[in-house]
Amino acid sequence: MSIKTDVIKYISNLPAWHTSRRIVVFESDDWGSVRMPSMDCYRTLEKSGIPVGNTHFNKYDSLESNSDLECLFEVLSTYKDRIGNHPVFTPYCVIANPDFDKIKASKFETYFYEPFTETLKRYVNSDKVFDYWKLGAEKRIFVPQFHGREHLNVLRWMKDLAAGNEHTLLAFENRMWGISSPLIRKPYQPAMDFDKVEDLNFLKSVIEDGLNQFYGLMGYHSSCYVPANGTINLQLSDTLKQTGIKYLMLNKVQKEPLGNGKYRTRINILGNQTKNGLLIIPRNAVFEPSSSTADWVNQCLNDINISFRMMKPAIISTHRVNYIGSLNIKNRDNNLLQLKQLLSEIIKRWPDVKFMSSEELGNNILAGKLS
Repeated sequence: MSIKTDVIKYISNLPAWHTSRRIVVFESDDWGSVRMPSMDCYRTLEKSGIPVGNTHFNKYDSLESNSDLECLFEVLSTYKDRIGNHPVFTPYCVIANPDFDKIKASKFETYFYEPFTETLKRYVNSDKVFDYWKLGAEKRIFVPQFHGREHLNVLRWMKDLAAGNEHTLLAFENRMWGISSPLIRKPYQPAMDFDKVEDLNFLKSVIEDGLNQFYGLMGYHSSCYVPANGTINLQLSDTLKQTGIKYLMLNKVQKEPLGNGKYRTRINILGNQTKNGLLIIPRNAVFEPSSSTADWVNQCLNDINISFRMMKPAIISTHRVNYIGSLNIKNRDNNLLQLKQLLSEIIKRWPDVKFMSSEELGNNILAGKLS
């Protein structure tokens, strides 16, 4: 880690809310979403000239399996802080995926989705995944919050399907969409991005429907929200608040879409609030070992150390891709070993650490209990 990078991290942790408590929060995006369905799909797309190998998400990420969650839960259950709390993942989940069969039957004129619990039925070794979601919440080691109805820009994707985009259609036939290629002008992953201002009304309906579906599945309202790919226009914050969201997890530096290809840069600071009172909680640490061969354990420990020295909680980004083994079991197993090393070092270096979920952190900040 360079001195310049560390200085930037120190400065970015300076403003706004602070605490003398050593708090660690793990936030993990993308659970429930289809990414790469299989290695057969990967090879088919690769042979067709689609550069699927240009991102670790396509190499390693897929819908989670029973085994993935069993292995992750075993690690999390092994460790405790000094008051008995296990490390807790806040998985930011989508609760739907496209219904490919119905969309195709409509000749790409109408969008349909299915609950992710239906998607699970088509995957080997995933029949207990939803039970594990609920078990994780009960044991307070894996407490789902809202990442979106689906991890998909529906309007953009459907437009390209209807127009006959060759690469979009090929991915569709393989029941996925998360690709980039020279034929695809705008990405499909950022669900809340938009191309026309009038699309905001559609996005409001997606948020409302998604949060209602989340409540129907989980039996509780999501209080936290991470927009897919960190992209959202804050005009949507009223809809989020009306449907139960209290905490908005945004990037420290965020590109806010304005429509018509325009964006503005927002600087987000821990403890600040939107105009309608949503509490903003940006991440300030990273643990993404699937993305490279870097020393992620020590890099993350350095991020945590900077956070604590600047009297901030350590809020760690660690995507689902790091814990998935169906495409490459070494990906999951090697990264879980690194997670064990990270947790062991956290407890060793900071014996007074407290593990919290995103919701617990937000509740305590609002209640003024941690300053």
